[in-house]
Amino acid sequence: MPHRHDTKLNISAGLLSVAVALILVLLKLWALGQTGSLAVAATLADSAMDLMMSLGGLVAIAYAAKPADDDHNFGHTSAEDLAALGQSIFILISAGVIATAAILRLLDDTVTLPEQEGLGITIILVSIAITIGLVLWQRHVARQTDNKVVKADSLHYLGDLIPNVGAILALWASATFELHQIDSVVALGAAAILAVGALRIGKSAWDALMDRQADPEMIKGIQQIANTFDGVHGYHDLKTRVAGSRVFVNLHIELDGTQTLDEAHAIGAALRRAIIATYPRADVLIHKDPVGVKRHPDDHR
Repeated sequence: MPHRHDTKLNISAGLLSVAVALILVLLKLWALGQTGSLAVAATLADSAMDLMMSLGGLVAIAYAAKPADDDHNFGHTSAEDLAALGQSIFILISAGVIATAAILRLLDDTVTLPEQEGLGITIILVSIAITIGLVLWQRHVARQTDNKVVKADSLHYLGDLIPNVGAILALWASATFELHQIDSVVALGAAAILAVGALRIGKSAWDALMDRQADPEMIKGIQQIANTFDGVHGYHDLKTRVAGSRVFVNLHIELDGTQTLDEAHAIGAALRRAIIATYPRADVLIHKDPVGVKRHPDDHR
């Protein structure tokens, strides 16, 4: 399990994410009331989704940090993937609502267009500054703990800067050139960005819940360690699966069958330590076979 210090860092990032999202929602809600800008509405909806994601992420971080128990022998890290999958669904719904509103506004010449653009721009600039501060802290935590939820949240907030900048451009164009409909065009772009991000997050979570194997580079790295490890004459049945920020690794190694059980155990334990030293978030289980052993006909897997 992650070190207690890592858990504290992850929770601090989660709490800060919730606090920032709540501040941004309140700021943009007020800005929307003052400007009536659909681009601001798009960033408001995005921040509202951020708040939900941050709350879900915080719960997932706390729950995933629980140690394995009698009911969950492999720990609770799949909570991170469940939270990410739920978040992606909410984001897709939000993107659909924003896109529909933008299209209806483009088709309707009677709608009220943005007002007090300068005030809206100021609010969005403040939001960008707050978001950058959060992302910097999240990246620091992610470097220390390698937590999937913190990494995903950081990437999502980094992506939020795009619709925020788009909202500023829309308000500026509306005030300077009276290009009012660009507000709806920017909202459509923001909706597309949300949808793409949601699909990416959802696919990653779905793959983990369906026990997809680890990243090919990680598998290749484990193979290289096993191939060159002293005392290991070969390996087979390397299997991996991802659950949240954890990667579970099963590996059969082939050893000299004439050596003692203590010697075989020492080689397997040393190999396990070597893999974990390279991939600290891995949970490694090693089975030891004598060289040349053949599968029993009743062993189908």
